[in-house]
Amino acid sequence: MELRQLHYFVTLAEELHFGRAAAREHIVQSALSQQLQRLERELGVLLIERTTHHVQLNAAGAAFLIEARQILAHVERAAVAAQRAACSTPHLRVGIVDASYDSMPLILHELQQRYPDLEIHQVEVGVPEQFQQLVDGRLDVGIGRASLAPPSVASELFRLDPLGVLVAEGHRFGGLSVVPVATLATEPLLFAEDERAPEFNQFVIELCRSVGFIPTLYRGTVDSIRASVDLVVQQRCVLCAPSSCVPPGTGMAWRPLVAPPSRYPWSLLWRAGDSSEHVHAVLGCARGLSRRLGWLEPRAQVAGQARS
Repeated sequence: MELRQLHYFVTLAEELHFGRAAAREHIVQSALSQQLQRLERELGVLLIERTTHHVQLNAAGAAFLIEARQILAHVERAAVAAQRAACSTPHLRVGIVDASYDSMPLILHELQQRYPDLEIHQVEVGVPEQFQQLVDGRLDVGIGRASLAPPSVASELFRLDPLGVLVAEGHRFGGLSVVPVATLATEPLLFAEDERAPEFNQFVIELCRSVGFIPTLYRGTVDSIRASVDLVVQQRCVLCAPSSCVPPGTGMAWRPLVAPPSRYPWSLLWRAGDSSEHVHAVLGCARGLSRRLGWLEPRAQVAGQARS
């Protein structure tokens, strides 16, 4: 019996679909089926019931799954223990766009549970600078829209984030459940400095152009969501932001944009060719959260997502 067979079995038990399980393991479906058959021959029992359109664990498979997960967990802990003993305290440098966004904190929380001794250093920096710091080795992982990433930076999309606007609670948008994009034509939009967030600024501009107008920009910029609070609360402008943005303080509300609804693409970023354990673990945590929370699932409507 091989560890990879246990791993393949656990993945199949979680997905209950040969195609999805094979994709997660980056192998072809026929190879996954062959490994499962070898495992069943080794055990002398069938573990799953499968038809053309249906896969489910039988009683033997359910019992085996519990033990297989424990075996794999013990193996992982043994590997981590050996690695910790062989080197100094591991650390990871992570780039974040803005501390007000929740994606990376959620990912790092899961990572810290898996690696409680890992030192994580978060650096708040714009996406263009993240690209440079990843290439230079000053960052291990980053986050942002990957449309402008150079070939030396690898990326993987993990979240399509509904776009909305941050407004003052007393603003006319504050009384709406959703805000049509066309209504932004009469509002000054607050942007980040273009050298810090050109990919996000361009995303918003393209959205406005898609309904027939060029946005009016507020005469000034900010370098973070926190820096926008006073301007937005004073109703001098509104600020486009994804739903993952946690409004920084009272007096502000987030309302989803519709007609058309739009979703901002968040990707993990890392140095191409970097196969280090902790970078791979961050990617695994992001994939797991994305599946559990449905971050990449289609959303037909955003009504009801408004927040104050």
